[in-house]
Amino acid sequence: MRASLRAAALVVLAAARAGFAHPLAPSLLELRELGAGRVEVAWKTPLLRPRGGDLAPSLPARCRPVSPATTTRDEIAVWRRWTADCGREGLVGAQVGVSGLADSGLPALVRVTLADGRLVQGVVTGARPSLAVPPLPRPRDVLRDYARLGVDHILGGPDHLLFVFGLVLLARTWRRVAATVTAFTAGHSVTLSLAALEFVTVPTAPIEMLIAASVLVLAAELAREPDRPTLVRRRPWAMAATFGLLHGLGFAAALAETGLPHGEIPLALLAFNAGIEAGQLAFVLVVLAAGRLVRRVPLRVPDRARRVPVYAMGTLAAFWWWERTAALFR
Repeated sequence: MRASLRAAALVVLAAARAGFAHPLAPSLLELRELGAGRVEVAWKTPLLRPRGGDLAPSLPARCRPVSPATTTRDEIAVWRRWTADCGREGLVGAQVGVSGLADSGLPALVRVTLADGRLVQGVVTGARPSLAVPPLPRPRDVLRDYARLGVDHILGGPDHLLFVFGLVLLARTWRRVAATVTAFTAGHSVTLSLAALEFVTVPTAPIEMLIAASVLVLAAELAREPDRPTLVRRRPWAMAATFGLLHGLGFAAALAETGLPHGEIPLALLAFNAGIEAGQLAFVLVVLAAGRLVRRVPLRVPDRARRVPVYAMGTLAAFWWWERTAALFR
């Protein structure tokens, strides 16, 4: 009797150890689009499953198997793999998931890799046994969202706005302002496109430091006496285009945080750049209108007081430059 009890205890302990070694794990449905409507299906179920857990992949009705399923087994799970043909539409806009979850009481994981590079993944349960594969964003949505992003970035970037403000002060006349701002636009549009498309890769921190330095250089030029015009004062558009290349890399860093939508990269890039220009143009018009109103006020301002905006601009730019330079060595 004692020998039998010892044997039973050993069996129970062994079963308990096996149970802890292979805990209940969720099933995994992995779908990968191969192109031309073909989808690679991988279905993993754990070896240890509760009773009543008769789980199966749930694919769109248009998906039909085109290759025999292969089964492999490892220490903790069983894998079944096959290829399906889901038609020209593929998986976009469809519902995919796992059936039988309500009986098992366990969730399952679903991971979908689309042909355009997007990854859609989530957890499905008995209450929500499927998830939707979202379609590509519509062109008008891309145009609206990325144009708004461009406006928000330029209006929320004091260093860029301060540089544009300095260009307006440097150019002075309407015609020169138009030429100078256009040159700045052309410069940053080039590097924004190259960096966003990953033809050029530059670390963000040094670019931010150099942008602050560009504002400081412009402030120093504005503080000079205008009786001896330098090359920058004679041709402000040349400096604007040169420093515009630098600011474009800063714009690209902001765009990289959001990313570009697959299939609509040119449109998103164009909309983001257009948003930047819209915000920049609105700012320039406000500055010119404010300057015109100030000139109409019958108030004599000392010459030294006229330099206050320039000195404030230079002080702020110097602070940014020191702050961003110090950050490089932390």
